[in-house]
Amino acid sequence: MPPSYPSNLTQDQWELLSSLLPAAKLGGRPRSVDLQAVMNAILYVLRAGCAWRMLPSDFPKWKTVYHYFRVWRLDGTWEQVNYQLHQWVRVSEDRASSPSAAILDSQSVKTATPAAIAVGYDTAKQVKGRKRHLLVDTLGFVLMVVTAASVPERAGAKLVLGRPQQVRHRVSRLVLIWVDGGYSGREFSHWVMDTYRWVLETVLRTDAVKGFVPIRQRWKVERTFGWFNWCRRLSKDYEILPETAEAFIYIANIRLMLRRLAYSLLRHPLRVFEIANILEKC
Repeated sequence: MPPSYPSNLTQDQWELLSSLLPAAKLGGRPRSVDLQAVMNAILYVLRAGCAWRMLPSDFPKWKTVYHYFRVWRLDGTWEQVNYQLHQWVRVSEDRASSPSAAILDSQSVKTATPAAIAVGYDTAKQVKGRKRHLLVDTLGFVLMVVTAASVPERAGAKLVLGRPQQVRHRVSRLVLIWVDGGYSGREFSHWVMDTYRWVLETVLRTDAVKGFVPIRQRWKVERTFGWFNWCRRLSKDYEILPETAEAFIYIANIRLMLRRLAYSLLRHPLRVFEIANILEKC
């Protein structure tokens, strides 16, 4: 019997994910490990926040699980799976596969590992650690992420958007990005316009209103940060390498999208064929 944990993928979620994972390499010894068990083990580490060596014994060996996590980080599998699932989720929600608007924001998190690389100090929030720079669509799902030292918002945004060819391919319809006051500035706005032909719209907090009031459009990225709080591995930045932290953010987003997509297809089972036909035309 496979181990049963709340973090495990359902069979419907696994069937959606399995087709996106890399096939076994040709030659050599045939693959003997169960990839579904490997993926469940990675999700267990994400949700429980434990060290790799503390994986329960009913999962595959921790070195095997970490090997797959690391290889898929290095070859860009996590980012590619996130991109594919994001298209599927948007189409299942009766939206275009590529968003026309997005929200850009950052979150400062403390680092918990003394040996962590690329650590800085956010003087505004008085946090020693790293910043998570996220670009999300209006559904709140992550399009791109960069984890770096506590650089200013504009510099962090250039890291997220620093690959024009790849960015244009993944968000071909994007025309508008909502940001907060940290991204304001004529020079940065002109850089975005000249490089991508996108419009930055600054949405500021209204001090005249007392109490908690959701900020127009920007509340969606704040909700995404809140979703990540359900993953104890993301409660702080426990990773030595920033790239490892980015991989865990992509995995957390993949988990959210699999749940949304599996639930949507469970309610409308015939829509899986419609989604496949639409994506073939994209």
